[in-house]
Amino acid sequence: MFVTALLAPLIALGVVPMVLLSTVGFPAWATFGGWMLLCAVIVVVDVLLAADPRAVAVTRRVPARARLGEEVAASVAVQNLGSRTLRGRLRDAWQPTAGTPAARSTVVIPPGERRRVEVHLTPRRRGELRSEFVVLRSRGPLGVAGRQARHDVPGALRVLPAFSSRKHLPSRLARLRELDGNTSIQVRGQGTEFDSLREYVRGDDIRSIDWRATARAGTTMLRTWRPERDRQVVILIDTGRTAAARVGDGTRVDAALEAALLLAALATRAGDHVHLLMHDRVTRARVTGVDGAALLPALTDAMAPVHARLVDTDWAGAFAAVRSLTTRPSLIVVLTAQDAAESARGFLGAFPDATRATTILVGSVTDDAIGELAKRRDTRADVYLAAAAEQTVRDAQVVADAVRRAGGEAIAADPESLPPRIADRYLELKAAGRL
Repeated sequence: MFVTALLAPLIALGVVPMVLLSTVGFPAWATFGGWMLLCAVIVVVDVLLAADPRAVAVTRRVPARARLGEEVAASVAVQNLGSRTLRGRLRDAWQPTAGTPAARSTVVIPPGERRRVEVHLTPRRRGELRSEFVVLRSRGPLGVAGRQARHDVPGALRVLPAFSSRKHLPSRLARLRELDGNTSIQVRGQGTEFDSLREYVRGDDIRSIDWRATARAGTTMLRTWRPERDRQVVILIDTGRTAAARVGDGTRVDAALEAALLLAALATRAGDHVHLLMHDRVTRARVTGVDGAALLPALTDAMAPVHARLVDTDWAGAFAAVRSLTTRPSLIVVLTAQDAAESARGFLGAFPDATRATTILVGSVTDDAIGELAKRRDTRADVYLAAAAEQTVRDAQVVADAVRRAGGEAIAADPESLPPRIADRYLELKAAGRL
């Protein structure tokens, strides 16, 4: 049972008979008691006349997946199995991060009929969003009170990463087509896989001249190359405590997901094989052996429920997991936040040996606010904050230098710039024949 907001003014209306009857000497307490008894009778009658909210069949329809921040529509269907018209409100009990509207849905369902109520969701958090039940309130004909019932109708929605960095994909794919020789722009002398023969043009690399073909043709012939395919690209995302820090509107791990998705989309178009690991103390997500159009759905599905954990990352275990994916990776991309030499000792101690056949990139998300703090000198507090910011920048540079000495490459950028910078470096490695 429930009462509506009309009950309060109904009780307040009892002041009128109290004033009128007090003029003729009737006790005020008796008038008040009689009025309250009348209100109670009205409430009971309204409840008894309300349609039974339990005499309904409730079903729901929820999309299996949605992207973070994009609106999707779920729906709840209610069929009235009773003999009275059901007038009331419906609440679908999604958690707050699902982004449901605050207003309850009004329903009017005649006997034997069905009504479908749409619930618009705008998810604000990755992972599994659930609604375990639906609450239905049936109002009586007087509108003072009614009945309420809960229906256990579970529903689930998996919220995938937003992949806002996909806006950078068309321009990078165009550059990839240039490397492959699929456009009118010819990239000469790059790559390591033989493509075709053509006549020598002034400015070409003379090391690519094919002397046997030149002797047969009677003119200087040049070998053209295209970037190799079937390379092994391993993306390792750190989900330890340093990845939980907020940078901009999200966390560091969110920016790492964007960089990983852009690189994976580019690499799979280039014909390379992409593997994913998300690791802290244990492996939280693993995608391997998936190629082509199925890769991005598999990656986003695996990434969706994974969030940063407040634990130190086991880097020895992480790089061991990388070696278990493929014995000869061509490119290892580590997305982490190593900005202090003391906390990066475990990372640097377990850093794999870079070889001629394997390139290791370490991508880190930086906070633009730190750079802004380092420039302020207006007050004494600003000076202290600037000193701390400069120390943070120097510590990050020390770690980056240590990565380079170990044979890797360090790339640091803000959340918006990191994905395209890693994608550009991938294309540079392709163009240089190192991948």
